[in-house]
Amino acid sequence: MDADGGRRVFHRLGPSGSSDNGGMKQQKVCYHWRQGKCTRHPCSFLHSELPAAVNGTSKRAHQGFGADDNRGGGMRRSGNYYFNNMPGRVQSQPGSSGSASRTFKKIEKLCNHWIQGTCRFGDNCKYLHQWSTGDCFSLLTPLEGHQQVVTGIAFPSGSDKLYTGSQDETVRVWDCQSGQLAAVVNVGGAVGCMLSEGPWLFVGLTNLVKAWNTQTSLDLSLNGPVGQVYSLVVGNDLLFAGVQEGMILAWKFNVATNCFEPAASLKGHTLAVVTLVVGANRLYSGSMDHSIKVWSLETLQCLHTLTGHTDVVMSVLCWDQFLLSASLDKTVKVWVATENGNLEVTYTHSEEHGLLTLFGMHDSEAKPVLLCSCNDNSIRAYDLPSFSERGKIFSKKEVRSIQIGPGGLFFTGDGSGQVTVWKWSAETTTVS
Repeated sequence: MDADGGRRVFHRLGPSGSSDNGGMKQQKVCYHWRQGKCTRHPCSFLHSELPAAVNGTSKRAHQGFGADDNRGGGMRRSGNYYFNNMPGRVQSQPGSSGSASRTFKKIEKLCNHWIQGTCRFGDNCKYLHQWSTGDCFSLLTPLEGHQQVVTGIAFPSGSDKLYTGSQDETVRVWDCQSGQLAAVVNVGGAVGCMLSEGPWLFVGLTNLVKAWNTQTSLDLSLNGPVGQVYSLVVGNDLLFAGVQEGMILAWKFNVATNCFEPAASLKGHTLAVVTLVVGANRLYSGSMDHSIKVWSLETLQCLHTLTGHTDVVMSVLCWDQFLLSASLDKTVKVWVATENGNLEVTYTHSEEHGLLTLFGMHDSEAKPVLLCSCNDNSIRAYDLPSFSERGKIFSKKEVRSIQIGPGGLFFTGDGSGQVTVWKWSAETTTVS
């Protein structure tokens, strides 16, 4: 038998004996033809769809082109098949073109292209084109100027100025009436935290705490810290500073000499003290060593060590008879005192991301609201004690600082250096 002749018959008739559709066509549809881009004349592939399924055809032929194909062949079904089926994209219902028949679900994440002003999807983008969700607050204005993360925001009592500190080694002073920048103070080092108490403004730096009296312009330097000062708080007429080496330093103001004098050094943490809060005649300190220590404000002795967290304790907050703590372990723990005076966890709230800071305030109905800043560049607002979500705030980078202002205002500072002014729907007060 002539082998070459047999090969010629195969090519001429095709493997199933059907028409050759042009002579030398392979039984496969031309990919470029489907895209309307084929320039080969003649083309060795089919410029028509395969005939209807017959006995002996593959399962793929019965299902249609690209069906059950995990290698990307399904993209050939239409030019925008995958884009139309992406999560959050608008889906048109069969037989209807009206907007009422379209379903849409946003992914609660900021659109990076919208932030940069380049998103071309508009209202049909699957990501958010807004800085918050919920109806309890609204963005008033951004305050721009800092070049690095904002680590402190302070609003001194009786002042019409807002102070913001950053790791860019500056403190910026903003006029609250005009919203304009009033002054820039170069402090010569990265700002780790800020605190206002009465007329005093305290700035935590490296190896130093600066104390400014905003009424008398008195400028003092408090020496003693070793490393960065991460947290400041006032209690029982003492100023406490949590520092990088793991100690808590205390100063007391001497009216006669008009200066702050060293009062005590509290030792116990093995790593940096990053958060402090005072409540119920106690000082609470959270540390990178994953622990919380409870100190007596009278004796300055450590009363308890709480070890419920498994990562850095980033923030502690006193609310009512409870202590709240937030950690990079993605939890907020609520602690309550037992009959013997110890503290134990009565509730644990879990987030999908690590927590950076807590801030509490009351709404117009005197209901407490907890703001939880997470390291996914968002803030969650929760009712207490239910932890029912009230809304979310989104930012360019993680929010490290939150502070309340007058008339229902509050301020946030993020890792990009931006300070944002927000307004609650009604007047709020801080949670004590």
